[in-house]
Amino acid sequence: MAEKKLSHMDESGRPRMVDIGGKGDTVRRAVVKGVVRMQPATFQMIKQGGTAKGDVLSVAQLAGTMAAKRTPDLIPLCHPILLENIDIEFSPDEKTGTIEITTTVKSSGKTGVEMEAMTIYDMCKAVDRGMKIDNIRLVKKSGGKSGQIELE
Repeated sequence: MAEKKLSHMDESGRPRMVDIGGKGDTVRRAVVKGVVRMQPATFQMIKQGGTAKGDVLSVAQLAGTMAAKRTPDLIPLCHPILLENIDIEFSPDEKTGTIEITTTVKSSGKTGVEMEAMTIYDMCKAVDRGMKIDNIRLVKKSGGKSGQIELE
């Protein structure tokens, strides 16, 4: 079996941008999930509409959208791509004191789409520095050479 290599490293181990010039355009979609864990009081504050910085989930949704649009400016070696849709959903679970974040990004192009954002933590860190962001993972991807992948 051939040894797998990091796609963003050349033979000398130096970082490089992957050449996608020979690839064809396909519709691409990525679904990413993550969980933010917090104290019960922090959860209640979010549920009731916000903190001193405002409505946490509304701002998190806007920040996640802005982050997706700026991904190539923030992540080295990332290709700038035209995004067709960004959808961010929140699933609060009072029993566990968590909010699961599901982000779906769609594009038509030569390379894939993935992104994460830490906005809920940033807005609530003044009241709960112990919050944890867990289990950030790709759960679904389609388009390109690898086709459909579902991981959940």
